[in-house]
Amino acid sequence: MGISFKGLTSAALVSKSDRDANMTEKDVADVPASVAGHSTSMDGGHRPVDEKLGAPRSEDETDDDSLNKVDTTVEAGVQKAQAMTMVWTKKELLLAYVNVWCLAWILAFTSSSIYLLTPYVTSSFEAHSLTALTSVIASLVAGIWKLPYAKIMNIWGRPVALTIGIISCVMGLVMMAGCKNVQTYCAAMTFWSTGYNMVDFSITIFVADTSKLRNRAFFIAFVASPWLITTWVYPPAMASVLSEGGMGFKWGFGMFAIIIPVVAAPLIFMFTKNNRKARAQGLVPEEPSRGSFFQALKYYVIEFDVVGLLVLATGLALFLLAFNLYSFQADTWRSPMIICFIIFGALLIIAFGVWEKYGAPVTFVPWHLLKNRTVIFTYTMAFSLYTAWYVWDSYLYSMLVVVFNQPILYAGYINNTYTMGSCFCSLIYGVALRYYGKLKMYSLILGVPLTILGVGLMIHFRQPDVNIGYIVMCLIFIAFGGGILVISEQTTLMTVSKQQDYPALLATESMIIAVGSAIGSTIAGAIWTGVFPVRLMENLPAESQKDFAAIYGELGTQSSYPVGSPTRDAINLSYGQAQRYMLISATCLYLITWVSVALWQNVDVKKTKQRTVGLL
Repeated sequence: MGISFKGLTSAALVSKSDRDANMTEKDVADVPASVAGHSTSMDGGHRPVDEKLGAPRSEDETDDDSLNKVDTTVEAGVQKAQAMTMVWTKKELLLAYVNVWCLAWILAFTSSSIYLLTPYVTSSFEAHSLTALTSVIASLVAGIWKLPYAKIMNIWGRPVALTIGIISCVMGLVMMAGCKNVQTYCAAMTFWSTGYNMVDFSITIFVADTSKLRNRAFFIAFVASPWLITTWVYPPAMASVLSEGGMGFKWGFGMFAIIIPVVAAPLIFMFTKNNRKARAQGLVPEEPSRGSFFQALKYYVIEFDVVGLLVLATGLALFLLAFNLYSFQADTWRSPMIICFIIFGALLIIAFGVWEKYGAPVTFVPWHLLKNRTVIFTYTMAFSLYTAWYVWDSYLYSMLVVVFNQPILYAGYINNTYTMGSCFCSLIYGVALRYYGKLKMYSLILGVPLTILGVGLMIHFRQPDVNIGYIVMCLIFIAFGGGILVISEQTTLMTVSKQQDYPALLATESMIIAVGSAIGSTIAGAIWTGVFPVRLMENLPAESQKDFAAIYGELGTQSSYPVGSPTRDAINLSYGQAQRYMLISATCLYLITWVSVALWQNVDVKKTKQRTVGLL
């Protein structure tokens, strides 16, 4: 999962076999895997693969020299990534990081701008019933695509994967510029969201490939720091684009479609150049012939675990769509379609686990790591963290506008408190880890407690007639806690695994976060629809009850009543009563986050052995 601080999502989306029988099994990354089992039919015995775990493994190597050699038993894409770090100079690597930061900046700027430009694209068909579902479909496809994308990075290589992501972004932007119907708009948003997630994920894996473990948290925070700038500059920039005499929204999208590949081109060039340099020095062996077309097809079907990914993707699609579509059904949760989506989706997700355990020749994620307690509880931590976030945050913006009577501009600034605070805190946290490297202690003593403190205090302060400054204070607490936790959730996974496992583990985490986010949004929606209208009807003065439907359904209607009027007071009180249940629910969920962190292994990024040659 690439890191994204906008709304706490990153976005955050990104083996070893059994050791000798007489050795104690350890769940840390500095214990390389032994070779056991078989190779796929196309490998001719070249790549050892564990029968159950599936992922290619290296020989038993524990000395520093072996850790800093190209591991010829892993996938070709990982070999290329390891070899490239051995041949490029420190100057080239620093230039690559500058280029990556610029790419992250333009992605953040474009992503934010799209939210302002999209209404102009959809204005001609905004009443179409499918328009509201386009973002759901785009997010769903983008989230699921990370799973095969992780395989692409390992098998075909990082440069190929990044190029695919850039092409998808550009296609989406071009289609948005020329969009005239809802079908094109839906396709455009899907291409853009998928491309954005791919490039963002590639940036995270680039950091993992090129940074020492003790510095990795800082560099993850570094490539997320563009949000500190773009949060403030994109509104006036887009206002200029849309103003009279401006270039207009079509050229707004067209501008980004030109800039993004121009910014990415130097990075792709450096990747390609150093890959060729490594191959010329013999650091990367020539890839063996895969035989005929059908033999090659069979090889890639096995390597990409196509059966498992199709089963999982279908299960996730059905399961997550149920949480997004139930409100469009007359019977809501009682709708036969929604019930079938949930049941069959869950069964297919379970079937994926059974397939990976007993049927897959090459598994997506090695079972050994899925049994690692730190991996398990990092996933439960991420699930509960994002579920709780969406429970308490879903209606914050509306409350700022209605209850606290904030102008749209100021409500947006307050809503961005998390983005600014978490980005700033994560940079400090990354530096701190260089001197005291135990991730668990920072998260257990600072990250989760600050988050719980902020959300818990809002139970009292997120009510009518409370000074808005207290809300900002709570958001700052949550931001500082989140800056630690979002970095920790990714770095912890990379600390207890090996380089070839990073994409799969982070992509799985992204999938779990998507499920948690959907469930969190659903819980918030259920509390809102179950509490707010009931309390609103009870609190409204008699003369306003005839307008109940308009008040309940329209933010503009709610904020149109004068501050201090009986109707506005009733609306504010109803907001506070509904929000109280959301905040209590979220605070309880954060207890799962706290327990999960407590159950992590107390790994130290300063002492864990991983590759160091050619890394920053």
